[in-house]
Amino acid sequence: MQIVVIGAQWGDEGKGKIVDYLAEDADIVIRFSGGANAGHTIQTGGKTYKLHLIPSGIIHPEKISILGTGMVIDPQALFDELTTLEEQGVDWKGRLWISDRAHLVLPSYKALDKAMEARRAHPLGTTGRGIGVSYAMKAQRDGLRFSELYSHSYDELSAEDKTFLEPFRPRLKELLIDLPSFMQEHKGKNKLFEGAQGVLLDLDLGTYPYVSSGMSAAAGACFGGAIGPKYIDKVYGVFKAYSTRVGNGPFPSEFQTQRDGYLGDRIRELGREYGVTTGRPRRCGYLDLVALRYACWTNSFDALVLTHPDVYDGFPEIKVCVAYEIDGQETQIFPSSAEALKKAKPILKSFEGWTKNLSECTSYEELPSQAKNYIQFIEEFTQTPVDIISVGPHREQTFVRKEPWSKSSS
Repeated sequence: MQIVVIGAQWGDEGKGKIVDYLAEDADIVIRFSGGANAGHTIQTGGKTYKLHLIPSGIIHPEKISILGTGMVIDPQALFDELTTLEEQGVDWKGRLWISDRAHLVLPSYKALDKAMEARRAHPLGTTGRGIGVSYAMKAQRDGLRFSELYSHSYDELSAEDKTFLEPFRPRLKELLIDLPSFMQEHKGKNKLFEGAQGVLLDLDLGTYPYVSSGMSAAAGACFGGAIGPKYIDKVYGVFKAYSTRVGNGPFPSEFQTQRDGYLGDRIRELGREYGVTTGRPRRCGYLDLVALRYACWTNSFDALVLTHPDVYDGFPEIKVCVAYEIDGQETQIFPSSAEALKKAKPILKSFEGWTKNLSECTSYEELPSQAKNYIQFIEEFTQTPVDIISVGPHREQTFVRKEPWSKSSS
C-alpha cells in the first residue's frame, strides 16, 4: 500500500507523530517536500526527537527512510541532524537515502533569502534558511541537484559554495539513489509519504503569497516520491482541534484579545505552540472548518487525523469557525485572495466542553459525549471521516477507528 500524510492547516499539526505512528507497519517512509524549515517532533520511549529534514519513520529500526526529489536539502543541516540522532541512539546507516534529483541549499541562497525578505514591503515571515531561493533557482533552471555534485556543474559554482560543499561530497555520494528505479524495485512494499508544512502553505493552494515555496499538498507526493497518482491508496490530512500559524499572512480565525480575552495565550501554553525549528511562538485561533473543508476538497482526503483535542480538557465551551463575513457578506467558501482573507471575520459555533482527561482515553468509545459531538460535527461539515485521534504527544497516545493499512477500510 501507499499512504500519503499531509498537514491540513498551516503546518505544525502533528504530522511527525502521525507518520511515526503509521511507520510501524510501513517498509519505506519518503519525505517528499520541504527543507530544514520544517519541524517534526516525536516522543516515545522516554525520548524526544526533533526532526527537520529526516523522515519521521527514522526512529523505527530497520525502516527505510528517503529524502525525496521534491526536497531542498542543506548538507550541513542534514549531517548535524544525523549526528544528533546518533547521539540519541538511532542507527540510521544503511537505511537512509537521498534522491539524486533533489536540490541543494547553498550558503549563498541563505544570504539572498534574508536580503530579499528585508527588501519586501510586506515581509512573508520566512525562516531565512534559503528554502525559497532554492526552489526559485530550481524553477529558473539554475539550481544544483545532488547528481550534479559530481559533474561539470560543480566546477562552475562559486569558490564559496565549493568550499562549503567539498567536505560533504564523499559522504553524500554514498547516500544517493535513483528514486524512480528504487521505487520500482520495492514495488510491493508498504510506503508512507510524508509532507512538510500544510495545505494552506502550499505554493498553489495556500494563502499566496504568504506560503512556502514547495508542494505541501497531497499531489506533491507524486512528484517528490516518484510515484504515479493512480498508485496512491490513501491520503490522510492531519489537523489540530484549533488552528495555528507561524509568520505573517491572513488568519481569519485567529484569537483576538478584544474579543476572546487571553484565550490565545492559554492555548499556546497548553498546546506548547512554539516552533520546533525557530522557537517562535505560534499564532493561535479557533478551528477553521471553512479552511479545513477546502483542504479536504483539494486533496481528496480519505480520512482526517485529529490531534490536540486534549488541549480543550476542562473548557466549559469550545467554538469553531463555520463561515466568514467579508465586506458584510457571509460565505463558506475559502477565498483565493489574501486581501479578502485578511478582511474575513469568523462566524463561530459553540459546543459544550468536557471535563474528562482525554489523554487517558485509549479508544473513541472512551471519549466523553461532548468530544464525540464535536468530532461528529467536523465530519459532517467536511464530509470526511476522522479515522485517527491523537490525545497526547507520545506515540502510545493515539488510537484508530479504522485500520490504516487496509484498502477496504476507507
